Amino acid sequence: MGSKGETLEDCGLTELEAAVRNCTDRVQYGDLTSLSGEDVVAVMQRVETCQRQLSALGSKLIIEATDRGLPETSGAGSPVAFLRHTLHLTRHDASTRIKIAAQVGEFHQADGQLAPPVLEVTAEAYEAGDISRDHVRNIVDVMNHLPADVPGETRAETEQILVNYCCEGWPDDLPRMGREILARLDPEGTVVSDADRHRRRGIKVGRPGIDGISWIEGWLTPQLRALLDAFLAKYARPGMCNGEDVDSPKVSDAVIDSTVLDAAARRDRRDAGQRVHDAFIALLQPGLDLRKLGSHRGMPVQVTLQMNLADLERGSGLATTASGVQMSINEALKMAGGTRPILIVNDEKGIPLYLAYGQRIASSGQRFGLLARDRGCTFPGCDAPADMCAAHHVTDWVKGGPTDLDNLALVCDHHHALVNDSVNGWKTVMLGKDSPHRGRVGWIAPKALDPTGTPQVNEKHHAGARVATAVEASRREWGQTAA
Repeated sequence: MGSKGETLEDCGLTELEAAVRNCTDRVQYGDLTSLSGEDVVAVMQRVETCQRQLSALGSKLIIEATDRGLPETSGAGSPVAFLRHTLHLTRHDASTRIKIAAQVGEFHQADGQLAPPVLEVTAEAYEAGDISRDHVRNIVDVMNHLPADVPGETRAETEQILVNYCCEGWPDDLPRMGREILARLDPEGTVVSDADRHRRRGIKVGRPGIDGISWIEGWLTPQLRALLDAFLAKYARPGMCNGEDVDSPKVSDAVIDSTVLDAAARRDRRDAGQRVHDAFIALLQPGLDLRKLGSHRGMPVQVTLQMNLADLERGSGLATTASGVQMSINEALKMAGGTRPILIVNDEKGIPLYLAYGQRIASSGQRFGLLARDRGCTFPGCDAPADMCAAHHVTDWVKGGPTDLDNLALVCDHHHALVNDSVNGWKTVMLGKDSPHRGRVGWIAPKALDPTGTPQVNEKHHAGARVATAVEASRREWGQTAA
């Protein structure tokens, strides 16, 4: 590979393309069965790094084409149209690539000098292949939502925190981290206020089409989203409210037999959108008494709001529902007065309520404790919220494991099925005082995936704590640098 500043003639563009093609052909058409599982993973990771570096190169080429005026001289008229025509891209993909290039690229100024990228740290990581295009897209979105009057040091600190996370985390976690960062930079909600969200609210129901089907679209406030999540978690699950199944449990059923529901779920062939639709039909049936909705996974079918005592006393910050929806403290308190949700207030350490019962099914109080501690499925990388999870025994009940909070964990149905004693089964452990994640649940992968048996934790539901730790570490480093 050539060094920075060399021309394409120096690098040998033709030779480089031939080398890439040769390497691709060897991997694509070679005998991959001879590789071990670890080798397959290593090849996948190296290929992904190369693809990311090529994406970064694509951004440079977009800038070069723009500097030369190719979108205009080609007749396309705009950079988006130029990319769509030249590379056969969708409008969304072309627009995304141009937005990314504008933030991580070096453009020529009027004097001919190159201006550094707007997001220098992001650009460096992108060019090195450490982060993907989706990472960059989400970083750009977070940075664009920062208040205009944020000091340059804070903006640089925020970018560094996001890039550091991206080197080992997932792109779809960044909006959540962005909300956590924005809540700290703008605790009073002056950038995106409740009034802004209230003004944007609205649901549109279109006219029926030829087949009688109507489309629906709109924007939901956090309050309505929280109410819907609480209802749909139970009544839009597989097997529930299926109008095509006479034996499917209904909203009006006072008690739902789990065996009947499991049988109905096995017969259910609806997709998620169809189940949501049918749940709305059940919700709007005449004479339905919402007070008789019962419980779901050991918790009442109602909104659960969790907030910190310091935020409550200050009257700013965020409250979080069991499904991960966040709203301002003020809006949460208004909601508490009208819909009577369950409120959980944590201290500065986030210590939940501890309860122990001599029964297999976790109590409502223990579910609240698990919500406060785990917030969602504990399997590494899973983003299933708390209201889609069951209370799992870390040490199995049949092996003498108690139904105590320090032996329970939130786990979604999919990952619950992975826990078993077979050679391909996952194991769960409660991490002790020697672990940086003391008191949380660790997952041990099968030996084929991780021969070391190192317990892994899920950070997806703890973005706030991660951001707070990163901010504190970053500020210490900035302080030492300034000194």
